[in-house]
Amino acid sequence: MLVGIGLMPHGNPVLMPEDEETKKLAEVLRDIGEAFRDVDSCVLISPHNVRMSDHIGVVMAEHLISWLGFDGVELPGEWETDRELAERIYKATKDRFPVVDLHFASRSGRYSRWPLTWGELIPLQFLEKRPLVLLTPARSLSRKALIGFGEALGNLIEESEKKVALIISADHGHAHDENGPYGYRKESEEYDRLIMRLINEDRLEELPEIPDELIRNALPDSYWQMLIMLGAMRVGEFQLKESAYACPTYFGMAGALWVRK
Repeated sequence: MLVGIGLMPHGNPVLMPEDEETKKLAEVLRDIGEAFRDVDSCVLISPHNVRMSDHIGVVMAEHLISWLGFDGVELPGEWETDRELAERIYKATKDRFPVVDLHFASRSGRYSRWPLTWGELIPLQFLEKRPLVLLTPARSLSRKALIGFGEALGNLIEESEKKVALIISADHGHAHDENGPYGYRKESEEYDRLIMRLINEDRLEELPEIPDELIRNALPDSYWQMLIMLGAMRVGEFQLKESAYACPTYFGMAGALWVRK
């Protein structure tokens, strides 16, 4: 059963927040961890693991190993893959969507290892250690395909006897600061404000209507996995418990917690 959904950022500032907005965001992330402390598994969708333009990846490697932090911040740890759930997701979706199974070094055993980056490691700092299914989105897929995959994912989770949380790792516009690596673009602010309105006003069904030009100019790394999230949410009724937004540096970060009604 899909017990809830957490939208979680992967920016270093949430680990040691300095300003009030980021402190509030970190509180929401801790509440997400508390809400999901008793789940059996988590499905984590990250934009910063293996990158494929036109295929969704399902990581099958048994052991998930901390490998790459961001800006010198290292977060050691090791997690185990929920292979049973990962295999069900792959086998049930591969004939309908461009989905691939991902292994490294070995298909099983102690050498079946897969690297984790800040895209997974930062959200995981706020969650109880549970078996994971790591998925990667694909930016070249149509909105219809991403939402459709999300619907299939949600139904598969719903059919499981396990209590599962869906975690969406996402940062938003990346051009909030003229001194940042991408400079300043007004579209980053516009995109972030829109995303927060859709979250807080229960209007996520409008996500597919966001113009391509706005997405392209805002430079987010959230949109594609949020479309998958939208599809998964259609399996039941979910209530937004809390949300927060902060932008202490050049990229926007948001946290939101939905639970079953």
